[in-house]
Amino acid sequence: MASVALDGIMAGLRREPSRTGSLVVTIFGDAIAPRGGSVWLGTLLAFFRGVAIEDGAVRTAMSRLTADGWLERRRAGRNSFYRLASHGRATFEAATRQIYVPRHPVWDGRLTCLVVSDREAGAALGETGFGQAVPGLWIAPGTPPVPEAASAAIRLEARVDAAARRRLAAEAWPVDRMAASYRRFLDMFAPLRDEIAAGLVLTPSEAFAARILTIHFYRRVILRDPGLPLDLLPEHWPGELARRLSAELYAMVLEPSEAWLDENGLDENGPLPPAGDVLRRRFQEE
Repeated sequence: MASVALDGIMAGLRREPSRTGSLVVTIFGDAIAPRGGSVWLGTLLAFFRGVAIEDGAVRTAMSRLTADGWLERRRAGRNSFYRLASHGRATFEAATRQIYVPRHPVWDGRLTCLVVSDREAGAALGETGFGQAVPGLWIAPGTPPVPEAASAAIRLEARVDAAARRRLAAEAWPVDRMAASYRRFLDMFAPLRDEIAAGLVLTPSEAFAARILTIHFYRRVILRDPGLPLDLLPEHWPGELARRLSAELYAMVLEPSEAWLDENGLDENGPLPPAGDVLRRRFQEE
C-alpha cells in the first residue's frame, strides 16, 4: 500500500523553486558523509528519480554546487563521483550540531543587554544570535561572547520575570514566525509517522526518501531557530514537538533506508562503506 502522506510531501517538494541543490546538500550531510563521504552520480540520480525530479535538474544542481565550492567532482572513466568540499563539509558539520543534538540550553535567567548605535555592530550581533528588542538594544540569554565589531557597546545584565522575558523574546526574535514554520512541518510529517505507526511498511526506496525529506524540511526550520532557552519561549513550544517527530520518523525509517544505500550506494571503490553506529546516536539525548 502506498503512503498517501509521503506522496503529498513529494508533491510539495516538486512545487518548490530551487529545491534540488538544497536537497543534494541534505543527502550528503545526512547519508553520504557517514559512509565515506563520496558517492557516484548514478546513486544520486536513482534517488531523485524516486521523488520524480529529472536527471537534468540534478546534473545542473551538481554543477552549480561544484562551481560554488560546495562539492568536489572526481571522474573515473565515464563515471563522476562527488564529495563535499571543505566549505560544504564545514557548513554541514556546524549544521549537524543544530539538527541532531538537543537545542535548548540550561539558562540561569540572566540576560545580556548591549546598547549599540552602529549598524555594523548590530549586524554582527544579529549573526551571532543576539536579538534586537528595541532599536539600539540587543539581548541574548546568559553571557555569550560579543563579536569584535560590537566590543565598544555598553553592556548590562538583567533579570526579568517569566512574562516579561517572553515578551522581550517575542520582540527580539521572530518567535511567532518560527512557531508557524514548526507547525507547518508537523502538519506535513505527522501523517507519515502515523501511517508507519499504524502498520504501513515502506519499501527501502520510500524509506530513504522519507528519511532525506524529513531532514531536509526539518533542517530548513531548525537552522533559522536561534535555539533560545525554553523559558524565553511560549508554552507548548512546537519546536519541541517537531524535534520529537523528526527523531521518531528517523528511527522508523533508518534501517530500511540504509538497506537502500547498501543496494544502490557506490563510490570509486565499490559499495559504500557502512556508517557504523553514528546514525543511531542522532537525536539521542546527551
